Amino acid sequence: MSESPEVFDDLYLGLRAGGALRKQRRGESLTPEEQEALGRWQRLSTARKSLALGAFAIGTFGLGLTLGGLIFGRWRRA
Repeated sequence: MSESPEVFDDLYLGLRAGGALRKQRRGESLTPEEQEALGRWQRLSTARKSLALGAFAIGTFGLGLTLGGLIFGRWRRA
């Protein structure tokens, strides 16, 4: 379980790098922090990137499943 904080750090880094990539595609200039985040994300190993993206996908699916169950569970009882 000592890797948990690293997964969250990698996930946050991926979100920052994704924002920087979108900004770069639109032709906007990047701040030094965005450039640094993009460079760090590109240097991460494929395994760490996959783990971060997988954790995000599982978390999003779990949240959607929970909210869907709460919403549709109430509709079924009515």
